[in-house]
Amino acid sequence: MKNLFIKLFSLFAVSVILFSCSSKAYIQRDDTVNLSQYKTFAWSETQEMHEQNKHNDIQESKIRNAVNQSLINAGWREDPANPDAVLAYDVLVERNIRRTSDPVYTPSYSRMYYNPYTRRLGTLYYPSRFAGYNNSQYQVTEGTLTVSLIDAKTDKTFWQGWTTKEVNTKLLSDQEIESSVKSIFKKFSK
Repeated sequence: MKNLFIKLFSLFAVSVILFSCSSKAYIQRDDTVNLSQYKTFAWSETQEMHEQNKHNDIQESKIRNAVNQSLINAGWREDPANPDAVLAYDVLVERNIRRTSDPVYTPSYSRMYYNPYTRRLGTLYYPSRFAGYNNSQYQVTEGTLTVSLIDAKTDKTFWQGWTTKEVNTKLLSDQEIESSVKSIFKKFSK
């Protein structure tokens, strides 16, 4: 019985940690487009555009590999010669102000009193009361990863997903890239 409790508690703790690390993803899609008609993809940026935009090669390969793996898991395959869909991504890292508003309560207390009729001491308890809000603000760095799927024949975007999370540097780490792409593509086929 004790082992079962420990296993269930461990499973609960791991699931809480995993779900708290994932960021919320947002999806926009063209409802008139049937995603099942697309089975091949290619990346939109050519080598000349890459050099002109001065992208980070390591970050770019990590993002592309994560997106490629997600699409391959969804049943797609990469076909640079004749793709059904063209992929594009964008990374935006910016500073924002995060505001918090926490409720503040007075401390609870008790008071002793003497009851002359019973000749005993009694206790009155005063619960805590709402006193207002403690407002604060601080600066954070947020990274937004956007992945777009564009129809190769019509050049119209038919699916776009993005997620925003706090980051520590101007570049996204491997774990941030993986978790962001996974949270975006969780909603891919839905």
